[in-house]
Amino acid sequence: MDNERIRAICMAMPHVCETVNWGHHLVYWVGDRDIGGKMFAMTDLDGTGFGVLWFHCGAERFHELVEAEGISASPYLAKAHWITVERWDALRPREVEEELKRAHALISEKLPPRTKKILAMPDAERKKVIRERKKVIAAKKKPEKR
Repeated sequence: MDNERIRAICMAMPHVCETVNWGHHLVYWVGDRDIGGKMFAMTDLDGTGFGVLWFHCGAERFHELVEAEGISASPYLAKAHWITVERWDALRPREVEEELKRAHALISEKLPPRTKKILAMPDAERKKVIRERKKVIAAKKKPEKR
């Protein structure tokens, strides 16, 4: 298992977007974050951080997973039931794929109704809404000219 395989698994799921955050993390979102999407998994791109993969696993699964060798509660995200996979061989490839699909499904359920409504739109309409939202956000970030 490696970052490329994780990316292939995640990007094959419905409505997944990716961003690079915190300098060296590839973050996977259910829905674009600009429309209220939520992250469900992330990987370390350059190997400088602790762990290789982080994902949401839900309250029940959280306690089972943290008992396994090579898996721990994620710093800053443990209260939200995220775990850190410390090395690629801590889980079998099939288990990683199943956990990522579970993470995607759990986060999809928690999306705000407005976001779910946008994701249910036909592709062209959804892309237009997301494009317009990005323009609004970009306009807010621009410094005012004097």
